[in-house]
Amino acid sequence: MKLSLAPAMDPSLAGCLVLLHLAVIAGWFALLTSASTSTSASGLESVRCRLQGTPRPPAFSQDGDFVIGGVFSIHYYMHTVDHSYTSMPEPLQCTGSMDSRQLRFSRAMIFAVEEINNSSYLLPGVTLGYQVHDSCNSVPMAVKVAFQLANGLDPMFDTGEQCSGSATVTAIIGESASTPTISMLRIISPFGIPQVSHSSTCACLSDKKQYPTFFRTIPSNQFQAAALAHLIRHFGWTWIGAVRSDNDYGNNGMAAFLQAAQEEGTCVEYSEAFSRTNPLSRVQRVADVIRSSTARVVVAFVSTWDMRTLLEEMDRLPSPPRQWIGSQSWVTDPGMLHFGLCAGAIGFGIQRSVIPGLRDFLLDLSLQKVSNSPLLTEFWEGGFGFVGVEEKVCDGSEDIQQLQVPYTDTSQLRVTNMVYKAVYAIAHAIHSIVCEERGNSTVNCDKNLNVKPTQVLERLRRVNFSRNGYQVSFDANGDPVATYELVNWQRRESGKMKFVTVGRYDASLVPDQRLDIEKEITWVKNSTQVPVSVCSESCPPGTRKAIQKGKPVCCYDCIQCGEGEISNNTDSSDCLICPEEYWPNAERDQCILKPVEFLSFHEVLGIILTACSVGGACLAIATATIFYCHRTSAIVRANNSELSFLLLFSLTLCFLCSLTFIGRPSEWSCMLRHTVFGITFVLCISCVLGKTIVVLMAFRATLPGSNVMKWFGPPQQRLTVVSFTFVQALICTLWLVLSPPFPIKNLTTYKEKIILECDVGSAIGFWAVLGYIGLLALLCFVLAFLARKLPDNFNEAKFITFSMLIFCAVWITFIPAYVSSPGKFTVAVEIFAIITSSFWLFFLLFVPKCFIILFRPEKNTKKHLMEKTSNDIRY
Repeated sequence: MKLSLAPAMDPSLAGCLVLLHLAVIAGWFALLTSASTSTSASGLESVRCRLQGTPRPPAFSQDGDFVIGGVFSIHYYMHTVDHSYTSMPEPLQCTGSMDSRQLRFSRAMIFAVEEINNSSYLLPGVTLGYQVHDSCNSVPMAVKVAFQLANGLDPMFDTGEQCSGSATVTAIIGESASTPTISMLRIISPFGIPQVSHSSTCACLSDKKQYPTFFRTIPSNQFQAAALAHLIRHFGWTWIGAVRSDNDYGNNGMAAFLQAAQEEGTCVEYSEAFSRTNPLSRVQRVADVIRSSTARVVVAFVSTWDMRTLLEEMDRLPSPPRQWIGSQSWVTDPGMLHFGLCAGAIGFGIQRSVIPGLRDFLLDLSLQKVSNSPLLTEFWEGGFGFVGVEEKVCDGSEDIQQLQVPYTDTSQLRVTNMVYKAVYAIAHAIHSIVCEERGNSTVNCDKNLNVKPTQVLERLRRVNFSRNGYQVSFDANGDPVATYELVNWQRRESGKMKFVTVGRYDASLVPDQRLDIEKEITWVKNSTQVPVSVCSESCPPGTRKAIQKGKPVCCYDCIQCGEGEISNNTDSSDCLICPEEYWPNAERDQCILKPVEFLSFHEVLGIILTACSVGGACLAIATATIFYCHRTSAIVRANNSELSFLLLFSLTLCFLCSLTFIGRPSEWSCMLRHTVFGITFVLCISCVLGKTIVVLMAFRATLPGSNVMKWFGPPQQRLTVVSFTFVQALICTLWLVLSPPFPIKNLTTYKEKIILECDVGSAIGFWAVLGYIGLLALLCFVLAFLARKLPDNFNEAKFITFSMLIFCAVWITFIPAYVSSPGKFTVAVEIFAIITSSFWLFFLLFVPKCFIILFRPEKNTKKHLMEKTSNDIRY
């Protein structure tokens, strides 16, 4: 017989099982060495085997054609004995108080057997028997029971082969706890005896390589762990505490839960394991951890007996309110309802069911039945308070109907129904072997058929039936379909606690539909507000989580998103960068379109520049009108009226061209603004240059023998202006053809807004236009500077010199200001330079003349212009 350790087992438990397995092997060796051989009449060698030790009779038993074994943890502890190894050890005995709920389970098995025996459709004419044992919730007793169920109770028996035992039962129901179940399976699995548990939920038992003969009518902890993790996520608890029983049930169940919870993003502040058999100091330490923790939610994957021990310790000292999340083992146990500190607890339990006739059967305890059963006698005396009270005598007059204990409480038949279904599953398996059916009716059942446990094992894998509205079947792992009720501990008006089903969980549905909460839940402290249990408060939109160093991922600080980033969800791990043309709002929880900025006609700066531009153009037009009206006057004729009118026209265009720089940039406005500006300014400077050359030529012509004026008459002046302007027009044309200016969205100058501006396209073209204007202005300045000391009031070279000086100064300072000004102010600087230089040209060249024409007409004579008086104003 091969023995192996269960997976995912606590080291101390594994050590105990190793010793246990060694003891089992030694027991089998002793059994074999105590066997004697003989030869039967048929000539086959017969082996006579003798059981070691004293057999322990079952708590309840009945003979039948096929016997079903039952193992339940009716008592809490097993009596421990110090072995002297000088005499035979005493038989193993149970001790401690009785769990009347487990007694109800065992009686429910008997009820199901008797119900089947009276059935006309299931195993008609066949009688089922039973042997029900108390395992004392201990591994050694469970192992002893397993041996007895495999070998029987006869101290001596014969076998035709070896002392491998001849199973006295066809199947076994039990055990209530996972660890004893595992120990039993190590014994009975090699014989192929199927074991159907009603309460062992350890996920490790689904491993068919290790436990091929195991089935259960209760869902695996794997499903319960997933359901608990789903529940934790549903209520937003990300910071929890965890306690578990230090056995296969608790360790495996909690391991599955923690894995599922981690996948759901839940963090665990602590995870403590304990057992009721641990020293009290260990239990106290676990209780202190729960009291001092910051997690307000505690998940307890604990067996009923261990949970009772922990809660008794928690009750000893004042404890802060905690929201308890319970596993099925204790959260639906009526015997736990007196612990007030668990008020508001929730957890998943097996579906509550109704078993017709069970309550009447449980309460049908006659005096004879009680007196014939030591177990029922103990229950009766304990239930009615006869234990330890000498003056009270049990006479059978007690009314069990008035007894308020878990045994008589059939309002919460959950695990009890699992026992009931297990009996019927085995009965259906036997029925499919011994009975013949035609259609929907049973023809014949052969009760004398030798049914082997392996046959029952094979048929159990295929059972599929419905009983009292509950479907019974097993998957490939021997597990049923996982469905749970969400149970809430709520206080009655009387102050007592009760179980209230507030929802359901169906593992067969899609994940988002598995949990269905149907009623309002009463939480800890009788509150209807869902408790909050987080390590850190949720980070609002606009922030991101930054994990605190050395702490779980659920402990974090909320950091505001950086510049240009947003987070639009609560508890965002990262911030999102806004698209290029978007920018975060003030809360940084959404990206909004960046405001588009350009120099508009509607803003103050645009209005001022527009007014200056239009005002300058109006002044130039008004001056041209004055000149036209006084075109025959001496001062107008003396200042080359043709070039003056052309200059006034170009100045008007210079003022107006600045308007093309205001408004939303477009392809046409970008090309127009620079080319118009370049050509009009060259036209203006060309006219000034022509006037300067005329002044120089005029005074050279006064020298004896000079005829230079015939080479610079009006035709030559016009040709000079046209030639200079044509060169600029050619430069602009090449610029527009090769790489014209175009509108762009400037996203780099300001991160929070978009600047609409014109890109010059070709920097060479742009600076060539400006350079050409500067070259003409410099040439004009030089010529005017040479003519500054010419005689007569006719001399306007000084004003041209001064105007060109200011013009050059304006445009020289324009260059660094243009390069360094951001956004729309770049355009404003350029407009300012255009208007400023135009106004200076206008004021210095035309205002003095207009002043004489309008206010000093006496000086507007040829005589006055020809005077060489140094004190007079020279024009």
